[in-house]
Amino acid sequence: MNSATDPQPRGARITRRGFVLGTAALAGGGLALAWWSRERDSLAEAADVLEPNAFLQLTSDGRIIFQLDKVEMGQGTMTGLATLVAEELDIDPARFEIRFAPVLPVFQRPLQMTGQSRSMSDSWELLRETGATARAMLLDAAAARWNMSAQQLRTSDGAVVHPDTGEKLPYADLAADAAKLRVPYSVSLKPAAEYRWIGKHVPRLDLHAKVTGSAVYGLDIKRPDMLTAVIARCPELGAELTTFDATAAQAQPGVIGVVALPAGVAVVAENFWTARNAAQLVKLEWAPGPLAAKSDASILQEQRQQLQRDAASAEYLDTEGDIDTALQATGNTMIEAGYTTPYLVHAPMEPLNATVHVRADGCDLWVPTQSPDIAREVARDLLGLRRDQVHVHTTFIGGGFGRRFMWDFVIEAVEVARHFVVPVQLIWTREDDIRHGYFRQLTVHHVRGAIDTAGNITAWDHQQVATPTGELLTPPTTSTFMPESLSVKRRAAIGQWLGRKTVEWMGAFQAREGAVNMPYAVANRRFIQFVNDPGMPVSIWRSVGNSYNAFVVESFIDELAVAASADPFEFRRARLQEHPRHLEVLDRLRQESRWGEPQEAHASLAPGWRLGRGLAVFESFGTVVGQLADVAVSDKGVIRVHKVICVVDCGIAVNPDIVRQQMEGGIIFGLTAALYGEINIDNGQVRQSNFHDYRMLRMQDSPAIDVHIVASAADPSGVGEPGTPVIAPAVANAVFAATGQRLRSLPLRLVTDA
Repeated sequence: MNSATDPQPRGARITRRGFVLGTAALAGGGLALAWWSRERDSLAEAADVLEPNAFLQLTSDGRIIFQLDKVEMGQGTMTGLATLVAEELDIDPARFEIRFAPVLPVFQRPLQMTGQSRSMSDSWELLRETGATARAMLLDAAAARWNMSAQQLRTSDGAVVHPDTGEKLPYADLAADAAKLRVPYSVSLKPAAEYRWIGKHVPRLDLHAKVTGSAVYGLDIKRPDMLTAVIARCPELGAELTTFDATAAQAQPGVIGVVALPAGVAVVAENFWTARNAAQLVKLEWAPGPLAAKSDASILQEQRQQLQRDAASAEYLDTEGDIDTALQATGNTMIEAGYTTPYLVHAPMEPLNATVHVRADGCDLWVPTQSPDIAREVARDLLGLRRDQVHVHTTFIGGGFGRRFMWDFVIEAVEVARHFVVPVQLIWTREDDIRHGYFRQLTVHHVRGAIDTAGNITAWDHQQVATPTGELLTPPTTSTFMPESLSVKRRAAIGQWLGRKTVEWMGAFQAREGAVNMPYAVANRRFIQFVNDPGMPVSIWRSVGNSYNAFVVESFIDELAVAASADPFEFRRARLQEHPRHLEVLDRLRQESRWGEPQEAHASLAPGWRLGRGLAVFESFGTVVGQLADVAVSDKGVIRVHKVICVVDCGIAVNPDIVRQQMEGGIIFGLTAALYGEINIDNGQVRQSNFHDYRMLRMQDSPAIDVHIVASAADPSGVGEPGTPVIAPAVANAVFAATGQRLRSLPLRLVTDA
């Protein structure tokens, strides 16, 4: 037997407005700061490269290099952000050479991360200014060559054009001269009327690489002499390894060594299959964790008991008006309902992985991560290196959904690789991914509402129980902001203190997104949040708190509409008069769905099936989305969604096709969770293991999806997540319309006699 503590391996410059807004971003709002220092942040390969800031380099041989500081995980950031630069630079985005940016201060805004559906909104002004700055410098270079004013010149398709002769100077011919010029203090941006690519169809710039297989994902990384690691894990969540027997594993041909970790034993071998098969031979013993005797049912009961607490003891309370008097008023109709949502896992198609090469003088990481600066931070803390000694190489990502913002798999990869002189690629199996990830919270809600005889909502009281994420997420994220001179121990202590204070000051602030700011007009309202932490590893999941709060809010508003004998559209519309974007989305949804007209029976609808239509409208990440679901329900309780009509107001749709794709993807993702998604816990162990028992929506079960984009001149908002929260309540409301059963728990399951 080996001790678990005794491993045995073998051997820019920006405008004044940009600066002001950017510094505000460090406090949590406004545009991100792109603090440009040529000495520190330059990525130019030679002195004659035009580099207005680190995002863009134009070379004398005609290359236009765009440094993508956000990751591409299928959501279209590569195309969308390149379009912003290309528009102002007056050149086809297809001509760009796009690279994943390294970790640099210029890209930390304030974190170099991709999430919260903020890639486009954070970059909207910054990247247009980047393109406009380069264009202005090229115009100045051409003006000097022709001995005329830059205001007399224009650009067209990557060249400066002489106003009299029509002569063209390609950007490549001007790059060296422009590189010698002073970066302008401020630049003018194009008016929307002159947009050539923004708002138009731009073919995805990652399409060719993905179709041809040349796109490099984390799992595609191959380094000389690379080894592969797979971890035999303690099956119980939160358990700690005490002893292990790896004798049989080490005897397998191709196995190089084993490394003990807190959660299990890594088997390192010449290839994945050897490592995986050998890992199954490791015998583990562990100390039970805090979840040893718990199940999802017992945690659900714990959460429900929290609702019995007095409101004065809640972690967060937001109230307006006199809620108690309104609920008890004579003549009002009061209804109440309890809602629950389960634990969910992210289940991206590409399992977690990281490749790490530790050397005496530094470390290289090839990681499909949403937060490369946090990956760098945890690696340098573990290895005792400086930040400039750790290099993170970001790859394409096969799905993130928030899971790849976390850093546990990076820590494991570094811990294993530090024992070897060659690169080591850690690969999580699908079973690891399902059973040992970070989960979306299980939540419990109790909602009460009152309507008067005229059908007005006189009271709305929403109580929620959720698990906070602040204590988990805060330490490594805040560490990236701290001076490098602080010790690892000191930074960790500060981060943990901030994490606790986050929960104390703000409660589980992400968990109340979309609930505390519910838009419907109600004279008396209250939102109460109780915090309960049973010990489950929980974190951010696509659309975060909106994913369950939309289900509660939009289901309960439907219940109130029924109690008032009102049309669901009209009931919502009458209470959204102060929200014109919601109204426009609702009106467009009614128009596109032909609400109120007789439904056409679905062609394949057999006897024993009933049709229903349901709708929901919800704002998240600055984007308003309305969805209507056409649903068929069988006498045996089978729910089939035949069609979803979606209307979205996301401000300017920079790339309309990508907006549609993201709405479609968000609907499929949310529909999977609504119909099937559930993680069950038994004695601290996850029962599900792979796609056979953690079901995904299959192609034959996917609905037709019709997406409509509201024309807008407003700045763009998020599209990666807002499509997800709306579908569950729309389907639940449609099921009620078809059957009369109100489903208040996810996943949606009908009670039948069959």
